[in-house]
Amino acid sequence: MSNAYSSLEASFHITVSVSRTGNCYDNAVTESFFGTLKAEYIESFPFVSRAQARQTIFEYTAGFYNRVRRHSSLGYKQLIC
Repeated sequence: MSNAYSSLEASFHITVSVSRTGNCYDNAVTESFFGTLKAEYIESFPFVSRAQARQTIFEYTAGFYNRVRRHSSLGYKQLIC
């Protein structure tokens, strides 16, 4: 990590979580989410503006992905909110 980047993080009081080099599980959940978002949703919509993309992705994430979509980590059971 560069000194400039480390200084920027420190100035915003950000604590970084970094695992050892080659630890492929560090970002697995995030990678899975963004892969699913892209494959199931984003490629279906031609966004006109950043604001439209932000609102549409929020609706997908809060309204469907977190509440309705079945997840392998839950044994494909539907989460009841």
